[in-house]
Amino acid sequence: MIIFLNEFVIEFSIFVWPLLLAAAFFAGLVDAVAGGGGLIQVPALFTAYPSEHPATLLSTNKVSAVGGTLNAARKYLRHVSLPWAVVLPAIVAGFVGSLLGASAVSTFPAEPLRKALPFVLLFLLLYTWFQPSLGEAHAPKGESRFQQFKAAALGLTIGFYDGFFGPGTGSFLLFGFVRFFAFDFLHASAATKLVNVATNLAAISLLASLGQINWPLGIAMMVANIVGSQFGSRLAIRHGSAFVRKAFLVIVSALILKSAWNAYFLN
Repeated sequence: MIIFLNEFVIEFSIFVWPLLLAAAFFAGLVDAVAGGGGLIQVPALFTAYPSEHPATLLSTNKVSAVGGTLNAARKYLRHVSLPWAVVLPAIVAGFVGSLLGASAVSTFPAEPLRKALPFVLLFLLLYTWFQPSLGEAHAPKGESRFQQFKAAALGLTIGFYDGFFGPGTGSFLLFGFVRFFAFDFLHASAATKLVNVATNLAAISLLASLGQINWPLGIAMMVANIVGSQFGSRLAIRHGSAFVRKAFLVIVSALILKSAWNAYFLN
């Protein structure tokens, strides 16, 4: 009986893993352009392993995503120059915020966030849609203490959200750098990747200490995610901010539909 079960698990893994690797590839591609790779990767993991603990699947997703995000950041930084005095506070605060958010998961209910998410994303979509010049030009507002404080506040807030809940983190960061710091979409995407790496690493470090990560699957998906991010970052760099803006609108629209379905139609 034990031998039969072992053979079944092996056959199931052989069948499922290629599909998960394909999902990780496309998630890396999408995430490298404008965020939102979790739209592809997380549902794939939950479909493949419906009886697995959600924390294990979400942490495995972060292991996969962090490799692709880091690779995309590296590619962007070869082509864009960022105001580090502003971006670094967001990175550090994002790490701290994600730790706090992951620690708070068991204390506070996520249901109100789940219900509110479609409406917040709809606001982002409409605001960006009706501001066609938003993110078109790269004109950072300087590196004053106030800008650094704003960056830290952005990183801490979105970092907490990522550690606590997560969907749409990349889109929120991208919008934040464009709206509040006058980055164009290409530079904002580069900054987003760096902050997102920090938030993912924070959540991974906390969840790893609890033993809630499927490391073999996470690392295999990370490789596929990195390959996808190579293609996505090349597309974004080649076609510029206008392309990233269009991708952002499409991805946020998909996030609205997915989050609304999860919040109001799935029991």
